[in-house]
Amino acid sequence: MQLNRNHSFFKRLIQQRTLAFMCIPFVLWAFVFKYLPLWGWTMAFQNYKPAKSFSEQQWAGLKHFRILFEDSTFYRVLRNTLVMSGIQLALGFVTAITLALLLNELKNIIFKRVVQTVSYLPHFISWVVASSIVLTVLSPDGIVNVLLTKLQLLDKPVLWMGKGSYFWGILGATQVWKDVGWNTIIYLAAITSIDPSQYEAAEIDGASRFQRMLNITLPGLKPVIIILLIMNMGNILESGFEAQYLLGNGMNIDFSENLDIFVLKYGLGMGNFSLGTAAGIFKTLVSFIFLFSANSIAKKMGESRLF
Repeated sequence: MQLNRNHSFFKRLIQQRTLAFMCIPFVLWAFVFKYLPLWGWTMAFQNYKPAKSFSEQQWAGLKHFRILFEDSTFYRVLRNTLVMSGIQLALGFVTAITLALLLNELKNIIFKRVVQTVSYLPHFISWVVASSIVLTVLSPDGIVNVLLTKLQLLDKPVLWMGKGSYFWGILGATQVWKDVGWNTIIYLAAITSIDPSQYEAAEIDGASRFQRMLNITLPGLKPVIIILLIMNMGNILESGFEAQYLLGNGMNIDFSENLDIFVLKYGLGMGNFSLGTAAGIFKTLVSFIFLFSANSIAKKMGESRLF
């Protein structure tokens, strides 16, 4: 049985050799840039000194993991990372799906193209420029404070970036502004695969546009939504780096510092490469567990899954 299976595999590989050759550059890229650096994980189990060779390093066992889990700063950045990822996940899904549904209902093609173009443009702005725009808009004499003061919703200008409790909301709104248009592309592509006869039948039965959206379009998007949700669960501790680093400051650091910034500060800033690597390993293992758990739950529920 095993021999037949192997024979079948190699037979299919020969039949699809063109595709196999096309995959070679990507496999090499993944090996060189994704798997080969895993050798660096050994630093987490050593008192790593950059000037020494591998054989001269002093092994420390799980010492740096113990230091990591006893550090109160680590739990603060872990909280920030989880909250920011949760906000990003929820707002990202809801806004992108809603915009895709609304764009799909537009009958004026020119207006639809204009809305799509305007919503896509922020995605191509670098985080350096995007952060500068946000900081300018939210400055004490920025447009937000001027507008809210004119409308008498504020008595005096607010230092938005100076209060940590505002940071998560500002970051979530910024990420939605920057990526909502880009995130709709995959949903709009999925909507085109829905059989048009379903809409025609529903229209004949007297279904309104909202009912067609609710009972045909959304169920048609369900497999894509689940697959993207599983993939995003694997990135639950990847809340980003540039936005938090550029928008963060000393006044909101208790809410803006996440795991990536923590790794940067300990790994490069303080030269404690072993502790920074231990934090990176923790993040990877948690992401791995979340990804497989979400995929397993989807499988048990009979829904679409990655593998």
